[in-house]
Amino acid sequence: MKVLLAGLCTVDVVQRVEELPAPGEKVQSLRVDVAAGGPATNAAVTAAALGAEATLLTVLGAHPLAALARADLEACGVRLIDLAPGLPDPPPLSAVAVRERDGERTVVARNAAERRFPVKVTLPEADVVLVDGHYPELALAVARGTEAPVVLDAGSWKPVLDELLPLVDVAACSAHFTAPEPGLHARGVPTVITTAGPGPVRWSTADGGSGEVPVADVEARDTLGAGDVWHGAFAVAVAREPTVTARIRFANEVAAERVRHVGPRSWTTAIAGRNRT
Repeated sequence: MKVLLAGLCTVDVVQRVEELPAPGEKVQSLRVDVAAGGPATNAAVTAAALGAEATLLTVLGAHPLAALARADLEACGVRLIDLAPGLPDPPPLSAVAVRERDGERTVVARNAAERRFPVKVTLPEADVVLVDGHYPELALAVARGTEAPVVLDAGSWKPVLDELLPLVDVAACSAHFTAPEPGLHARGVPTVITTAGPGPVRWSTADGGSGEVPVADVEARDTLGAGDVWHGAFAVAVAREPTVTARIRFANEVAAERVRHVGPRSWTTAIAGRNRT
C-alpha cells in the first residue's frame, strides 16, 4: 500500500524538561533529540511504521542541517523526493520543549511561508495522498495530479485552501482550525473531521451524516507531533478501512500509542504491530 505525502519538513531540536521555562529563566534539559518534523513528515514516518510505502515530497536543500532530516527519514524507511536539492538556505527549524510530567510541549518554529520554488515532478503511484498546505504550489500540483483520495491536514487556515479544498476528499482539522464562511462542505469537501486532543473526534459528511468517535484515556508522556501521527494513521486507514468511523478509530489508536512514549521516534516500534493487510 502506497502513501504519498506532500508538505513541510523541518529539523526539530527537542529538549525534555522538568518544567517549561518562564521568560528570562534558564533550565537544564533531561534529554535532547534531533529529528525531522513537520505535519507531512511526521505523517510519512507514521505511514512507514505502519507498513506502508511512504513517499515524502518536500523541500530540504543542501544546507548541512538538512542532512539531519535526511538521515532520520532514511532510518524511518521514508522515501524522500527533495524538490529543491541544491537550495543553500537552512531548512525550517523548530525548537521544542516537552514537559516531563505530562508531555505538554511548547514550539518555536519558522515555517516555510517564504519559500517558493517551481514544482516539476512526476507523481509516484499512490493509493492515498496527504497534503498539509505548507507549500501551496506543491499541494495544488499533487491534488490536481492524482486520482487517489486526497486527505488534507488542516491545522490552520491558509490562503491556498480557497483553491485546494474543492480538490480534497477529506479535510481533517485541528480543534483550532476555523474557516471563513461558507463551511468546508459548501466549499466542496465531502468529509470533514475535527480532532480535539483527548476529546472525541467529530465527523460529518456532505450528505448529512455525522458522529463522533471517543479517544482512549491514556497517560500522556509526550504529545509532540501527536496530531501529525493521527493524520498519517488516518491516511493509511483510508486505503484499508471501509468506513469513516473505522478510519478514525484506527487513527485514534495509533495516536494514543504515540503519546505513551517519550521521544520523537520511540513510539514507531510500538505501532508496527498494528500493520494490517
